[in-house]
Amino acid sequence: MTDKTTPLTPSEAHGLRYAQELEGHLTWLDSFTSAALAVLAVASGIYTYLGVSSLLDDNGALSFFAAMAYSIAVSVGIFVFWSYMMRLLPAVRSAAARMGLFLSMMLGSAAIVAMSSWLNAAALAGAAAVEQHLANTVQQYQTSLERAHSIAISAQGLERDVARVRQSFEDLSEQEASGQLSGLAGRGAVFRVLRQKSEELAALEAQIQAQAPAVEAAFAEGNAILKRMRALTVEPGPVEQRSVSFSEEAVRLAGVITTLRQLSVAPLVVRSANDLSASVVLPEVSEISGEQSSTIDSVLTVLSQRAETLRQAAEAVIALPAPADITYTPISAADAVIMYAGNFVPSWAGAIAIDLLPAVLVFIVMVTQAAIRQGRGRAGVEDTLTLAEFRAALGAVREVELALDRTSERRADSAAEAKDKPDDAKVQRFKAAGDE
Repeated sequence: MTDKTTPLTPSEAHGLRYAQELEGHLTWLDSFTSAALAVLAVASGIYTYLGVSSLLDDNGALSFFAAMAYSIAVSVGIFVFWSYMMRLLPAVRSAAARMGLFLSMMLGSAAIVAMSSWLNAAALAGAAAVEQHLANTVQQYQTSLERAHSIAISAQGLERDVARVRQSFEDLSEQEASGQLSGLAGRGAVFRVLRQKSEELAALEAQIQAQAPAVEAAFAEGNAILKRMRALTVEPGPVEQRSVSFSEEAVRLAGVITTLRQLSVAPLVVRSANDLSASVVLPEVSEISGEQSSTIDSVLTVLSQRAETLRQAAEAVIALPAPADITYTPISAADAVIMYAGNFVPSWAGAIAIDLLPAVLVFIVMVTQAAIRQGRGRAGVEDTLTLAEFRAALGAVREVELALDRTSERRADSAAEAKDKPDDAKVQRFKAAGDE
């Protein structure tokens, strides 16, 4: 073991001066560290109050006092917790004690984030997060509207398939009328069957054409609603009031999308295609000659083929992915900040930093205290005295010596007085003899 009575080596003396310099810096920093912690705690409490206020529906006195009490509790908790950590964690020396306090700091930091930081983030970016929610909802509605319109337009495209089949039946009927089909000119059974189906397809084609203006009108109305919803997203003013108007527009837009889905004529085309070959009105058998009978069989075969082609085209439209059912759900600022946390990383970083910044100060003090202990080495208290402290110690020693000297002088004077003072018994005897 090193003898502490031996003089310090030059390196030990240098380390001691280094430690004393660090102690001087810590002493100066300690003069305002508590005030800095208080400012951080109060700032966090203010933003916590704003975050709690956004969660409370009531704006009365009770809600005010509840939010105020919570924010004050957060401020006091943050100040006390970091004061404990800043004083105790750098001071302990054993690994077990340091690990225990470090785990306590981790647990306390998690508690601070849970009770304060997310509310601070809600206060910092709550309105922007709600606007982000509105913007995302508008995008979803726009996608659904465009999808419904695309399906409706695809269904309207079936008009060309219907027109093509109708035209083919009309051409066949004209050929039958001139005798080119069955060999018998005229408007007989084959002609009537072909005309019957062409007229059915013409009626279906007219229904499809009648749907086109309604589809375009619904799409135009939906775009107008989307325009108003986008304006509400970026419009100045409280976001809570804009959310109410946004919700009303969302309900209207959902109705428009439903209307567009109902305007699709694809199911109607499927039903018409199924009826095309099933509902054939044939004339009496006695009226049909052999040539016409074979022609009618051929016509029925063609009807079945064309009906199957038309049905497949309509079912392909029906099989297209349907537009998603979008429902706008209003959310609070705190919920919006959590839902869209990835879009507000700077706000989250600021909200957490204002609560956990003292942890950096704790680590700084820990490193500095370790450097001070290393610099002291085996130096004793007498080696760490500064010139001012040494002068003060000498002054104290002189005052003690003066006090001891004054005490000795008082004792000596008391002894001399006692020696010079006559004996009381002798004085009494002398007085008695004089009286006699």
